[in-house]
Amino acid sequence: MTGENTRLLEVSNLSVFYSGLQVLWDVSLSVNSGEIVTILGANGAGKTTLVHSIFGLVRDRKGKVLFRNADISSIPAYKVVKHGLSLVPERRELFPKMTVIENLEIGGFPRQERVVGYDEIFTLFPVLEERKRQLAGTLSGGEQQMLAIARALISRPSLLVLDEPSLGLSPLLVSTVLDTVATLNKSGLSILLVEQNVQHALEISQRGYILENGRIIRGGSSDDLLHDDQVRAAYLGI
Repeated sequence: MTGENTRLLEVSNLSVFYSGLQVLWDVSLSVNSGEIVTILGANGAGKTTLVHSIFGLVRDRKGKVLFRNADISSIPAYKVVKHGLSLVPERRELFPKMTVIENLEIGGFPRQERVVGYDEIFTLFPVLEERKRQLAGTLSGGEQQMLAIARALISRPSLLVLDEPSLGLSPLLVSTVLDTVATLNKSGLSILLVEQNVQHALEISQRGYILENGRIIRGGSSDDLLHDDQVRAAYLGI
């Protein structure tokens, strides 16, 4: 971690609509440089909609999204990436009929360059080097998730946003993926993590927000949330 406390991402009073139906209400959150911030919530809470809104993939919205104090609220998604944000989408969204290497090359396209070398990627994910000529669609679920993260890292983002990276993985692979997220953060990368694995997500993050029915109902330090009786009852079954 960098130790800095610079505001990197600030979402202010974000309201989002689908075909006139409101799905997010006045959502505000922030990510500081060097942090992992976790967004928690049940299925249907609006987590993916929030992520898509940050990246300009949902256009019917009100409010502001600032990145490094620049207003990115109204710019298209490819320009958001050029500002230094990268997304690992829910369900990975790889190109299944392209090889591992080809998927990685796509990751560098929005910035017109590959900023991170393959050696760095293969050091982090050695299995991808073994599979580099293999079609992405033939990889295991865990390998596909590694590739999705690697593709997002190619452009060396300042902020990595991960939407449910543990979805569909075995408990062992969940731990592996989330431990990798923690390792990336220790190297200095700021991360916004959307995750249903509440215990592990709070253990590796510094702060968190709880999204429920399209509204932020609670925010605070991860330690406070992890030991909050209501959070433990609602999300940990304790």
